[in-house]
Amino acid sequence: MALNPDPPSRPRRPKRGALVAKALILLGVLVAGLAGGFLLHDLSDQAAHPKAGSQNPSDLAALIDQVNPPEGYALPATFSDVGPRLVAAGVIDLDRFVQLYQQAGRPLTGDQQTILAKGSNARVVIDSRDAYFLLNFFWALGLVNDNPVLTDGPMMTKGQDQVGNFASTGGWTLGTKPATELYASAEIISLTEEQQARLEEVASAVYRPCCDNPTRFPDCNHGMAMLGLLELMASQNAGVEAMFAAAKYVNAFWFPQQMLELATLFKLTQDTDFAHTDARQVVSERYSSASGFQSAHAWLTNNGLLPQVPDSGGSCGV
Repeated sequence: MALNPDPPSRPRRPKRGALVAKALILLGVLVAGLAGGFLLHDLSDQAAHPKAGSQNPSDLAALIDQVNPPEGYALPATFSDVGPRLVAAGVIDLDRFVQLYQQAGRPLTGDQQTILAKGSNARVVIDSRDAYFLLNFFWALGLVNDNPVLTDGPMMTKGQDQVGNFASTGGWTLGTKPATELYASAEIISLTEEQQARLEEVASAVYRPCCDNPTRFPDCNHGMAMLGLLELMASQNAGVEAMFAAAKYVNAFWFPQQMLELATLFKLTQDTDFAHTDARQVVSERYSSASGFQSAHAWLTNNGLLPQVPDSGGSCGV
């Protein structure tokens, strides 16, 4: 269940003249967007807030707390024995993994080391402190777990001999073997037919702002990590809606700037707080793919509404 703070306060209703001016501005943006294939074609119809000055600092701070709840977001899944099995499968070289975080100035906590070495029945909770750890943890899981998404999906379009040419495979350097040998090489998590169907339904509809591929095509680390996370959730019988909700908040911690911009967009065009915006919509191709996000970014930029989050998300490497 999400741990969400109170929504930000609503801005004052603008005067009639300001509304007319705003409508004209939005109409101009709309026409220009349609001419260039702009994805957000109905912004002017949905817009409910003034163009300028609608987000004061307190509103922005509240919105940031919705996108990245300070308490974190608790997923309906536990780590179980996945950590030790990843180490045993060779996809995580424990010494190198620990060293990576030490060198990054984010040494692993005692709980994180326990998750890797012994396993844990603790709930998976993502927050600003654990986001980087969970990104690599679930990247390892998505990469090594033997699942039809990897063996029969888009990753295999060019054949097995080309599978190492993706960022999600070639970029993994924390194992005891080459990533091409680790790829789908161990049954860390097995799914029933029903669980697999649930996984593929969600993985086909969850996008990330770094590319235009869904999680079912996990060609970068964020996609592979999301695949591993969804596999874990499916194996522990999380429902489809719970999986979409988790993807919404996990994306928000992995891509805080992009998700803050989308949250701003939803607030301005739909009068909907991020906490209450439908998760399927947030993670959809229209908004959370690279091209979808760029359309949202362009609209916010053109209207002087671009927010800035204090921290940035991770790259597509370890």
